[in-house]
Amino acid sequence: MIFGISDDLIDKILKFGVVGVTGFIIDFGLTYLMKEKAHWHKYFASGLAFSVAATSNYFLNRVWTFQSHNKEVLVEYTKFIGVSVVGLLISLAILWFMHGWKEKHFYLSKLTAVFVVMFWNFIVNYLFTFAN
Repeated sequence: MIFGISDDLIDKILKFGVVGVTGFIIDFGLTYLMKEKAHWHKYFASGLAFSVAATSNYFLNRVWTFQSHNKEVLVEYTKFIGVSVVGLLISLAILWFMHGWKEKHFYLSKLTAVFVVMFWNFIVNYLFTFAN
């Protein structure tokens, strides 16, 4: 137990972070391939890559992080995607505020958004999507 947090919860947070890194790689990798190599429109490529990464993250988190046995997979998936979309909106708002309005460095703003959204996604998925 660290800082009053159970080992099980720490394990879930770490696994969620690993899954998040895989999602990041999928998102950026597919965006790059579709935009730069296949010459698809950047917003289409980005949206499709986000969708694939979020879907991958759902299944990895369902099986590995949260070990969900919920039979309502479509309901659980819809919740996860909803949480992910809200996280994307939070990320965009942080980028707009920090970079667009406060004129902070773009990558500092992006890094801040990633950390805030990671905690948002974990907490809401833990308490809502995968709650037992």
